[in-house]
Amino acid sequence: MKISNETKIGIMAVVGVAMLVIGFKYLKGSGIFKKENHIYAVYADVQGLKQSNPVVINGMQVGRIENLDGGKDMKRILVTVSLTKDVNIPSNSLAVINPNLLGSPTMEIQLGDANTYLKNGDTLLTTLSGGAFDEAMKIINPVLYEVKNAVKSLDSVLTTVTTVFDVRTKDNIKSILANVNAATASFVVTSQSLQQLVDVQKGALGQSLENMKTFTSNLNTNNNHLDSIMKNAAVFSNKLSKIDLKQTLDTLQVAINNFKAGAEKINSKEGSLGLLLNDKTLYHNLESTTDKLNILLDDIRVHPKRYVNFSVFGKKDKGNYLTTPLIDDTLKAVKK
Repeated sequence: MKISNETKIGIMAVVGVAMLVIGFKYLKGSGIFKKENHIYAVYADVQGLKQSNPVVINGMQVGRIENLDGGKDMKRILVTVSLTKDVNIPSNSLAVINPNLLGSPTMEIQLGDANTYLKNGDTLLTTLSGGAFDEAMKIINPVLYEVKNAVKSLDSVLTTVTTVFDVRTKDNIKSILANVNAATASFVVTSQSLQQLVDVQKGALGQSLENMKTFTSNLNTNNNHLDSIMKNAAVFSNKLSKIDLKQTLDTLQVAINNFKAGAEKINSKEGSLGLLLNDKTLYHNLESTTDKLNILLDDIRVHPKRYVNFSVFGKKDKGNYLTTPLIDDTLKAVKK
């Protein structure tokens, strides 16, 4: 089949357009046949950043700037980053725009140390860079650049101090200083008391040390007596260790058993002592006998002639006999 010239021209035109699109994408840095991941960064000032500017990590290009969109107010500019390499970017990494005096600025991703990584569609953390002037100063005079940074940091610190130290904060600081002064004065008094305590001649610690010294001196003086006491204690403990404790306890147990048996017999009505303690009849008989003996003794005392077989001066007394004991007046006299 013969192809017409019109068909050939059409095919060549389509191929030319395709090559033009592919070349344009290649010049922009876009991937032609592979899928690209996109991450985002938000800035207040992009410092001249444009589309197709490189995105680098540690000096190596890993992507490009695909789009910049600031909206209508241009206060927050959304930068779309197209990653042309498959790299792991920690989630706490920073995106910094580095100006270039001789060319276009680049975006540098400073890797963080997080264990999680950014995914397609995530947003990078951003930080401000020094700008082209700072880059030039860093190259021309590094010392002046460091001094400028130090002055800037000092100015930030002073601003923060001025902001934080309002009237109320100043009053609080004055109160804190007053409390510190009071604590210092109390510490001085405490140190003086401690000095008096540790004074060798007058302090309580010095007196305690002197008492300890006297005590140790007395121990040293009575060392011979202590040795004698210790020797006696050693002899006593030696003798005590030689005592047959089991035999002694057995003997003591036998004595306790015998005493227990005797006590049981005493409590029972067996034996004379048991009968004497437990028999009420015997008790009453003894009480009656004692009463009669008292009557007899009182009658002998009152009527002695009645019990004498001869009389030198008169007849035998045959009066009435006593039937009850007389009151003992001697006991009353003794009590008085």
